Amino acid sequence: MLTAKQRELIVFIQQRLEETGISPSFEEMKEALDLKSKSGVHRLISALEERGFLRRLPNRARALEVIREPGDTTPARNTAASDNIVPMPAARTTAPEAANDVIELPLHGRIAAGAPIEALEGQSTLPVPAALLGPGEHYALEVSGDSMIEAGIFDGDFALVRRTNTARDGEIVVALVRGEEATLKYLRREGGKVRLDPANATYDPQYYRPDEVEVQGKLAGLLRRYH
Repeated sequence: MLTAKQRELIVFIQQRLEETGISPSFEEMKEALDLKSKSGVHRLISALEERGFLRRLPNRARALEVIREPGDTTPARNTAASDNIVPMPAARTTAPEAANDVIELPLHGRIAAGAPIEALEGQSTLPVPAALLGPGEHYALEVSGDSMIEAGIFDGDFALVRRTNTARDGEIVVALVRGEEATLKYLRREGGKVRLDPANATYDPQYYRPDEVEVQGKLAGLLRRYH
């Protein structure tokens, strides 16, 4: 099923592609859909990718391709909740990549392994051997800071992240804090709070209310470049 916002986004992208030949920016999509943050755009695009409606084109900034359009292309606004769902066509399936293939992962910018910093939208890609990745959708982030060095994660490394919004205690996650800043930390829950733990004895844990933290992925691997 598609929600009204998912349907509205795909229609907006298709209209912009027809008018200019260029995908809209995340800021333009946020404003068009009246969303509070660009993280909401990320979630909508990921959901549409999973359902086979959108595809990100490798090696091109701001490149989205509409693979399938909803049956009703009229964006739904201010409708009752029962009217906000439309039937979804069968999802697109793809064959798994061969182990010796290289996959171009979206590189979404820098993520803090220290104090939270803003995670940027994907403006480039990172070639990654498919053998490093398991099942699921992945993206890459460049690590900034030293708060995870005791877990073997260093400044300048590339974190390979499997996209998910759930995680168990003790897993290393990409956590979006208060809808604006992202950080790479161990996730734990303690006394009704979410605790984000560093892997560096010189840093203190960070405590947040559950509604202030959104899991956006789990660490699946690391890529390190030697200069």
